[in-house]
Amino acid sequence: MKKITKIALFLMSSLITTQALSAEKCHLKVWEDDKKSMGTSQAVADFEKDFDCTVTVEEVNFLTQTDKMRLEGPTGNGPDVFLIPADKMGSGVMQGLITPIKFMQEEQDRYIRSAVSAFSQNGEIYAVPKVVETLVMFYNKDYLKHSLLTFEDYFDYSKKLVSENNGKYGLLAKWDSFYYAYGAIQPFGAYVFGSDPDGNIDANDVGLSNDGAVEGVEFIKSFFASGCFPPDLRGKNGIANVDRLFTEGNAAAVINGPWALEPYSNSKINFGVAPLPILPNGKPMSSFLGVKGYVISAWAKNHDLAEEFLHYINQPKYAKIRYQETREIPPVKAVMADPVITNDEFANAIAVQASRAVPMPSVPEMSEVWGPIDAAFDSIITGRQSVKDGLKTATEHINYQIEAFRAGMQ
Repeated sequence: MKKITKIALFLMSSLITTQALSAEKCHLKVWEDDKKSMGTSQAVADFEKDFDCTVTVEEVNFLTQTDKMRLEGPTGNGPDVFLIPADKMGSGVMQGLITPIKFMQEEQDRYIRSAVSAFSQNGEIYAVPKVVETLVMFYNKDYLKHSLLTFEDYFDYSKKLVSENNGKYGLLAKWDSFYYAYGAIQPFGAYVFGSDPDGNIDANDVGLSNDGAVEGVEFIKSFFASGCFPPDLRGKNGIANVDRLFTEGNAAAVINGPWALEPYSNSKINFGVAPLPILPNGKPMSSFLGVKGYVISAWAKNHDLAEEFLHYINQPKYAKIRYQETREIPPVKAVMADPVITNDEFANAIAVQASRAVPMPSVPEMSEVWGPIDAAFDSIITGRQSVKDGLKTATEHINYQIEAFRAGMQ
């Protein structure tokens, strides 16, 4: 009798353990961005039904997810799926936080190429692109019926308004900041980092003082030197002053990102949105492409189920719902070509400009670029250094900081 009881208890224990393991394998934990989970709620509900599993979605501020993952991943308390910006992908790979996503190799053509390349390294793709954002032109329709075609048009128009000396400006842009200015110098031939023979980012090759960079910065400087930009556009309060002048109706056009849409709409300004204009060399202005992507944790309990989930929720029908709920532009070609975006002036401007934009380099060395190049722009704009000398000094400083950064990693 005791033997039978022991056998029964063993079988019950085994059953409970099997059920627990099964439940664990059929459960996913996902981190979404703040106030964005409504965009995936339908996809999650359908996935749970089709795959007979449960998905727990937690809203975690997007900017904190990577740092939070470093702490919670190794303890087993982290998610299976979370979000990462493309510029942090390289450090995420280096620190072993994320793993490659196999299905993206076959399905990368469903997404715009620049969004996929932002998450590619050494032949592997580490994220499913969720959203793209980039700079666009906001213009006041009480000044301009439509966005002007070229920057030469904007320069002439800006000089005309400034000459009237009534506090009105034409085009405003935070061009003492590398983030906002890069798209104006990249089409002239500047680049942040080059590429090695395998197509990977080569941080030993900094292209911010070549002839193209010099030509591009000379173009930028002309807007400051001519008085088309007021002095208070420089420095840490510059973008706030851009916003103020536009929302008060004292600027005809400004270059800004999607984050400006809500405050500009609330200001009641009668504005339109367009892709960025043509530069003096005949090429459209580029911009940095910001990409957020879904990644799979290195500690995911069921990597295959996590892949199924990401494949499922990024089908065009669900990506379209996500856009309609959150207004974030998904880099899914089928959705970007859908009338829901092409017929929306703002969304279409982002989509068109995204096709011209370049991903921000996704290597840790990128953090060493911002300080020196921003300092150089300020020195050049204020006349303390020539364009050529300022960019040469910045590049030397960047190379020095990268070398020191790498030494500290050893």
